[in-house]
Amino acid sequence: MPPIMIALPGALRQARKRGHAWRGLSLLRPALLGLSLLAPLPAPAQPPLDESTTELLVAAVIAATEVDLYNARCRSDQSGRRTDNLNKLLASKFRLTVLKVQDDLFPEKSYRRAQTRLQEEFLARLKAAGGCPGAKEAGMPAELGDRYQALMREIERLP
Repeated sequence: MPPIMIALPGALRQARKRGHAWRGLSLLRPALLGLSLLAPLPAPAQPPLDESTTELLVAAVIAATEVDLYNARCRSDQSGRRTDNLNKLLASKFRLTVLKVQDDLFPEKSYRRAQTRLQEEFLARLKAAGGCPGAKEAGMPAELGDRYQALMREIERLP
C-alpha cells in the first residue's frame, strides 16, 4: 500500500498536467476499495418487537392521530403536534417512525391506506357524537388527550 500512496500523488499531478484528471482518478479506485473494506460494519437491525410492544405502538399512533384530527377539524390547529412528539419518541427509543409503524404494523401494510382509514373512522365517530360541539360536550377532547398521554408514558417506560 505505501508504494501506491507515494506514487499516487505524482500520477495525479501528471494526469492533471496532461488534462486527463479522470485517468488519474481511476488510479484511486484500488486505494478507495481498500479503505471501504476497513469501514465499520453497520449496526445490527433493531430486534423484532414483541406482541405487546407492537400493540402499544399501534395504539399510540392511533391515539396521536385522533388527537391531531380532532384539533385540525374542531380547533383549526393543523400542527400535528401529537404525531410529531410520538415520532420523536419512537425514533429515539426504537429507531422507528410513525409512518414505519403504519407501514409495518397496521393491517393495511401501507401508511397511506392506514391514514385514510383512521381519518374516515374518526370522522364517522365525530359525526356520531354530533360534530365538534357534541364531541366537546361529551368530553371527547379530554378523553383523547388522556389516552394519548397514558400511551406516551407507557412507551417512555419501555426499555
